[in-house]
Amino acid sequence: MTAPRLDGQTLVGKSYLVGYANFVKLPHTVFALPFALLGVVYASWTAPISLRQVALVVIAFTAARFAAMGFNRIVDRHIDGINPRTQARELPAGKLSKGQAASAVVLSAVLFVLCAGMLNPLCLMLSPLALAWTLVYSYTKRFTSWSHLWLGTALAIAPVGGYLAITGSWSSPWWTLAALAIAVLTWVGGFDIFYALQDEDFDREHGLHSAVVLLGKTRSILVGKALHGVTILGLLAFGFGVGLGIIYYLGVAVAAVLLAWEHYLVRPKDLSRLDAAFFKMNGIISIVVFLGSLGDRLL
Repeated sequence: MTAPRLDGQTLVGKSYLVGYANFVKLPHTVFALPFALLGVVYASWTAPISLRQVALVVIAFTAARFAAMGFNRIVDRHIDGINPRTQARELPAGKLSKGQAASAVVLSAVLFVLCAGMLNPLCLMLSPLALAWTLVYSYTKRFTSWSHLWLGTALAIAPVGGYLAITGSWSSPWWTLAALAIAVLTWVGGFDIFYALQDEDFDREHGLHSAVVLLGKTRSILVGKALHGVTILGLLAFGFGVGLGIIYYLGVAVAAVLLAWEHYLVRPKDLSRLDAAFFKMNGIISIVVFLGSLGDRLL
């Protein structure tokens, strides 16, 4: 039986602009960009911020994500070409050439490093390490069942990067920024496990690793639930350490409800609503938490 096509959020059009946007699933930028901006909001307690800095953070994050996702598509192009769920992606479908894809990845990587350098010396120094970590993720399904956590760590760089972009130094107390990073890591790791549910049979057949292949659907879903429990604890710890108020905690409460709803939608024997759980719920969660922090800061 052909696997369901759950690779959603595809823009309509035949232009190169649309092609590149679909190539890296540009709408998925909404997952972690709000957390990068949350890092900026946190930094505003100790350092002044400017529109220039905020713009550079947004551009740097978007460029880094483009480079990482584009590189992943290049590395996985042959696998995508034989997976019924991903055969319509730009490289296996011939909508973009490997050269076009590689050129865009290189340009995005250069733009990321340039923006980091325009922010401060520390960001410039750390930018190659951050970029390397996100690029290596593309190979992790070849050797570990926990690529989900590698991806989570890659996106956890977002709030840390947002904070460092403004302050040029780590937070005080040190554990507040760590708690926020852990919250993002476990949030992403949990929903990436959910996303891997749809490829269990394909991954097992082709020697690819994931928590789902290792544990099966039921137990991997339980791991995802546990990770999301840590997410909420991390967000609460961050709010406590920073001294945030009721507006932020209301945002976290909404995020918790949305995560619970996401878990309700994803069941071992019914993946029909996985796309809604993956994109809609998680996109809203990141925005709600960010708006909670921003509202608390402004009011």
